[in-house]
Amino acid sequence: MAITLTTRWLQATAALALLAAAGSHTELNAQGLGSTETVDRIIGSEVKQEETRTSSEAGKVSSAIDRTRENIGTVRKTSKLDKVDIVFLTDAARSEGGPPPAIETKIKQHQDDIAELRKEIEANALLFNAIDSKRVAAEDVLAVEFDDPGKVVIYAAAKPSG
Repeated sequence: MAITLTTRWLQATAALALLAAAGSHTELNAQGLGSTETVDRIIGSEVKQEETRTSSEAGKVSSAIDRTRENIGTVRKTSKLDKVDIVFLTDAARSEGGPPPAIETKIKQHQDDIAELRKEIEANALLFNAIDSKRVAAEDVLAVEFDDPGKVVIYAAAKPSG
């Protein structure tokens, strides 16, 4: 009988913990990352987006992909930025058939590093919330570029939502 009561008590405690966790997740979602003001407050950085075709950014994207290994370390260390630019490479989105051949070749050459970069972005609260605020999945990130102190450019093979 004591074992049954202890088991039920543990189950009830686990259920309450699960409900509490679900409630706090709902509260976070209720903050509405669609609001620029909320995004800036949570991320602490200005998040801008631009749409372009891969051909107009091919050199920059290719160069950023080549530097993925060194940028992984920078992503890992980044905790504050003044500006986050997300560049949507709209013609490289999966719905458009993916990146053009030249960029696809670069991605294949650096696929392990890009996979690690995506994991680091997901683990970095600032960068993850920045891409999430623009509804970019980490798996759509092709490269990042830290070209100025306090600024990062994130290249994504995606189309903006809405």
